[in-house]
Amino acid sequence: MTEFQRIILVHYHEIGLKGHNRASFEMRLLKNLEALLADFPVVTIHRISGRICVFLREGTSWDTAVEASDIVSKVPGVARVSSGFKCERDLDEMAEAAVVALAEAGDFATFKVAARRNHTDFATNSMEMNQIIGGALCEACPDKQVKMKNPDVTVGVEVVQNAAYVYARSVPGVGGLPVGSSGKVVCLLSSGIDSPVATWKLARRGAVCIGVHFSGRPQTSDASEYLVDDIARVLERTGCIGRVYTVPFGDYQREIALTVPPELRVIMYRRLMFKVAEELARREGAGALVTGESLGQVASQTLDNIRCTDEAVKLPVFRPLIGTDKLEIIAEAERLGTFEISSQDAPDCCTLFMPRAPETHGKVSVVLEAESALPIETWVAEIADAAEPRDYACPSYKPRKRRENAQG
Repeated sequence: MTEFQRIILVHYHEIGLKGHNRASFEMRLLKNLEALLADFPVVTIHRISGRICVFLREGTSWDTAVEASDIVSKVPGVARVSSGFKCERDLDEMAEAAVVALAEAGDFATFKVAARRNHTDFATNSMEMNQIIGGALCEACPDKQVKMKNPDVTVGVEVVQNAAYVYARSVPGVGGLPVGSSGKVVCLLSSGIDSPVATWKLARRGAVCIGVHFSGRPQTSDASEYLVDDIARVLERTGCIGRVYTVPFGDYQREIALTVPPELRVIMYRRLMFKVAEELARREGAGALVTGESLGQVASQTLDNIRCTDEAVKLPVFRPLIGTDKLEIIAEAERLGTFEISSQDAPDCCTLFMPRAPETHGKVSVVLEAESALPIETWVAEIADAAEPRDYACPSYKPRKRRENAQG
C-alpha cells in the first residue's frame, strides 16, 4: 500500500468574503497557525485555491494529525478542518488515498464523494472523478451505502495544479476572523464565568486581547490571580490572549469604601477600574475596552449604572454578552474550557467591601459629586504603574516598547 503524506486542509468562510484585503487576512491566519502548531511535525503551510494547507512530515501518526487538527479547529478564522492526504494526480492513487481516508473517518453508515478540479489541465472532470472514486469506495466498503444528501461522511477530492488532496474526517471550526486582523482591545478579566467568554468573543472577531485583572490584594488573598492565569492558559492555546496585567486593587477599594456613600461603592469601583484599564489601553495602543457585563445580571449592570461607568472613559466599551443570559454564558464557558476554572471559589475585588444595598439606578451628577472627593487621576497613574504584566503565546501580539508607552 502506498504511504501518503498527511495534510490538514483549513477551510474558511468569512475571510473568503473579503475583497482586496483577503490576502492579508489569509496571511494573518497562516502565521497564527504556524506559531500555534510549532510543537507538531509540520513541514510547511501554504495557501492553495481558497484554502490553507498544513503539510505534515511523512510518517506522522493518525493520532498526532487528529490532535493537530483539533487545535486548528479552535483557532479564530477557521470554519472547518479536514484531515487527509496529498497524492499524485493519478486516479488510482486518489482512489487508494480515499479508501484510507474513509477508513480513518470513524463510524459511519453512509457516504458520498465530492470531487472537484481546480485546473482544467486534468483531463477527468468532477463528475467522472465522483463515479470512479465512488466505485472504488463501494468496492472497499460493501456494507456502506452511498447517500447524496446529508451522508454521515463526505470524501473530498481536490485536484490542484501539482497534486491532489483527499480527505474524509472533517470537523467544524469556530469561524470568525484571525486574531490580529481587527486591532487591539483591553479586557477587564476576572476569575468569574463571564469575562473569559467575552474576551474569547472579541478574539474570535480578530482582536488581539490584553487582560486586566483587578485583584483584591492586599486586602484579600491572591487566589483569583492564579485562576486568571489558568484561564489565560486556556485562551493561549489558540492564540486568543497576549498579555494580562494584574492590578493590586484592594487598598484603593478600602479608601473608596471609607469616603463615598456605601450605596455608590460599586459604581466607584467600576469607574476607577475603567479609568485604569483605559490608561493601560493607551499605553498598549488599544482601541477599546471589553467587559463581560450582561444587562440586569447584577447591581452594577443596570442600564443606569452602565451609563455611570461608561461616562468615566472616552474609549468605546464593548459588551459582547450584554443580551445573553447566565445559562447561555455557562454553556459558552464549558465549550471554551474555562467553566471549571471559573467555578472555583476565590476572594477577589468584586466581593470586597460590598454594601448591603448597592445603588441600582445611579445618576451621573450624584456620582461625579461623590467622586470629586477622591484623588482619582493620581490613583489612576499609581495603579497603572503598579500593574504587573504577564505575557502569553499570542502570535499577533507585539508588546510596545517602554518609550512608546511613555509617549502614548
